[in-house]
Amino acid sequence: MGAAKMLDRLGVEMLPDGVLAERAPDLSVVVPCYNEIDSLTELHRRVAAACTQVVGDSFEIVLVNDGSRDETWNGIQSLVAADCHVVGANLSRNYGHQIALSAGLTLARGKRILIIDADLQDPPELLSGMMQKMDTGIDVVYGQRRTRSGESVFKKLSAAGFYRLLDQLIEIKIPLDTGDFRLISRRALDVLNAMPEQHRFVRGMVSWIGLRQEPIFYERAERFAGVTHYPLSKMVRLAFDAITGFSVQPLRMASYLGSAVGLLGCGLLVYTLFRWATGNVVEGWTSLMVVVVTLASAQLFVLGIIGEYLGRLYIEAKRRPLFILEAVIRNEAHSTAGSPRKG
Repeated sequence: MGAAKMLDRLGVEMLPDGVLAERAPDLSVVVPCYNEIDSLTELHRRVAAACTQVVGDSFEIVLVNDGSRDETWNGIQSLVAADCHVVGANLSRNYGHQIALSAGLTLARGKRILIIDADLQDPPELLSGMMQKMDTGIDVVYGQRRTRSGESVFKKLSAAGFYRLLDQLIEIKIPLDTGDFRLISRRALDVLNAMPEQHRFVRGMVSWIGLRQEPIFYERAERFAGVTHYPLSKMVRLAFDAITGFSVQPLRMASYLGSAVGLLGCGLLVYTLFRWATGNVVEGWTSLMVVVVTLASAQLFVLGIIGEYLGRLYIEAKRRPLFILEAVIRNEAHSTAGSPRKG
């Protein structure tokens, strides 16, 4: 659905186009937050400073609390009370990074939108260079990492392998070694907000939009505080969402695997017959095991891939809201806190 319709469902006050355009800030910064209480103060200081340097007073910082278990929401409320530029959004539960990011993007009112994580691994000070690039007519300026400090060798290798595998599987071009850190135009955001899928891979969705997209290179720093909220299990889940959301190659691979396993079965059949002919076999056992193991393995693998796609179709068919917003707070004059909102 369109951004306006999405905001209407959220219960956010809708204004006439002229008034909305007049009140729209030049820049919105969207930050998903999960257990980031130790980073909030420094995050706010650096992001606000970068925004002030580039656009003066015409910006907002949308902090989305993704069901944190620590004092993150209380910290966001304190920032809202202290700074009229801060918008706080509290999700009804933990939905995951990509949904929390999507929730923040539906609330962003700016003419340009910066996406950044709360851990400060991606430097908000790059905003000036990103804005300059966008001034030349570019719709998306994405951060592309040269190095990744403070991450294990396994994390670096697995991330590099994933992006290169994804590049081979899907038809659209997703830049290598990039995350969600990017500056996007309003027209690109309106298209992104109109995409209704439940299993979201935002950086892939932005790439799918097309328009003019260019990188800005940087060195990724260590987390400012805390530990990563993307363990191996979440990385694998995100990888499945990315691959199944943008490619049907796994289904074709299942067919290829079935053919390969069939050929292997023929080879094992020849071997079984040879063993039977030489008398070095318990009668019937080898051939039975070859057939059972070969066919069962192939069938389970193929069914697993098909099940992943069917499961996603099942979730999409329900048409449930992407998220429920428990509260959205801007400041005392523009608070929309109260009953839960849908998105």
